[in-house]
Amino acid sequence: MTRHTKDAAPKQTGIAHLWSAAGYSAGGLTRLTKEAAFRQEVMAGTGLLVAYAVMDVTAAVRLSAIILFLLLIAMEAVNTAIEEIIDRISPEVSATGKHAKDLGSLAVFCLILANSMLLLYALTVHLKI
Repeated sequence: MTRHTKDAAPKQTGIAHLWSAAGYSAGGLTRLTKEAAFRQEVMAGTGLLVAYAVMDVTAAVRLSAIILFLLLIAMEAVNTAIEEIIDRISPEVSATGKHAKDLGSLAVFCLILANSMLLLYALTVHLKI
């Protein structure tokens, strides 16, 4: 049987493992900065965090906003990974590839909706509607 992959490097443990993982995460963030959607989400998220700082809302709302924003960024990373894999293994248009990309997009959209719903809630509390 023919092997198509290189042997993996030995796994690191302890602090060395954490350091390696941080490097992989930095590489992922660097890759993600090339995505227009990520840059737009960061700009919108920054604006939202400033808005929450100005609004008279609880610390729980502010913490929820930060958590939802981080989840959105994480899901954008997963969506980008899905797109990269599909484009690599199936460069031709296929129903399966389209479904995978559409599902990744839906996951991101759901988190955008969740962020928007929290903003609407915060606005109703702040404006006492």
